[in-house]
Amino acid sequence: MTHLLKASPETCAWGYFDATLEPALEVDSGEIVTIETVSGGPEQIPAKDAGFHIPPELFDIHARSDRQVPGHILTGPVAVKGAKPGHVLQVDILDITLRQDWGWNMIRPLAGTLPDDFQTYRNVIIPLDTEAMTGRMSWGLELPLKPFFGVMGVAPPPNWGRISTIQPRAHGGNIDNKELVAGTTLYLPVFAEGALFSCGDGHGVQGDGEVCVTAIETALSGTFRLTVRDDLDFAFPRAETPTHLITMGIHEDLDRCAEMALRDMIALIVDRTGLSREDAYMLCSLIGDLRVTQTVNGNKGVHMMMETALLQAKAG
Repeated sequence: MTHLLKASPETCAWGYFDATLEPALEVDSGEIVTIETVSGGPEQIPAKDAGFHIPPELFDIHARSDRQVPGHILTGPVAVKGAKPGHVLQVDILDITLRQDWGWNMIRPLAGTLPDDFQTYRNVIIPLDTEAMTGRMSWGLELPLKPFFGVMGVAPPPNWGRISTIQPRAHGGNIDNKELVAGTTLYLPVFAEGALFSCGDGHGVQGDGEVCVTAIETALSGTFRLTVRDDLDFAFPRAETPTHLITMGIHEDLDRCAEMALRDMIALIVDRTGLSREDAYMLCSLIGDLRVTQTVNGNKGVHMMMETALLQAKAG
């Protein structure tokens, strides 16, 4: 059975995660849910007569939803039966599709990787070809799209209270990892009953870094299989693509991010292969790739990628 969760003022939280939110939907572990999302505030949408499709619920959300500024519009949360603190939620990303034929990109003063270099607010509408899966830049470039959700997360620990969607943390959230396309799996540690999974911040395409503070921001529909894992034990998000394992470091300091991602990869390799920590550390230096995830969300991100096919159990 596939459940459908549409975006609306009743199913969206604008700008925050909160463990006290009532679930918009409850599913059994292992069930599939399609979640529709929207993107942007009134200042980001094109004119109604510009010829683009604007999801009608976006106007209703703008008119009726409480807004924590700044922040993303998230659809959810989805409660998964049996999920408890200490478990891990396995999020298999089965499909991601565009919900509209346009996206937006914004530069604003005092934000981004170069906060003092660009002092004029700019919002650009980028037409999207939903069949060719390209975005048409103003100078003629047809940019291939690789859609993913910038924000995927569970509820934070209840004692954190209501937190912004801007800063990624241990619960996931605004990870902005461009590797998390359809066909990949995200693993999130659970901190509240039901896990309470939400997503949003749809991206048509983004480079590592997301340096100007936004990607091609757009409305997406995502289909996920949500599975409770009581056989996994870790405290920070991990992911897996068809070819690579991914660990993540999130901190204000990029050096700390790199250390966190590396330590977690060493632990993952030791657990999977039985290698010593020294051999795992060496292997990370030989074939592990540290990549900057994003540099614009207050808490920055670095992820390490390790080719799964090269991980072999220790002989004997």
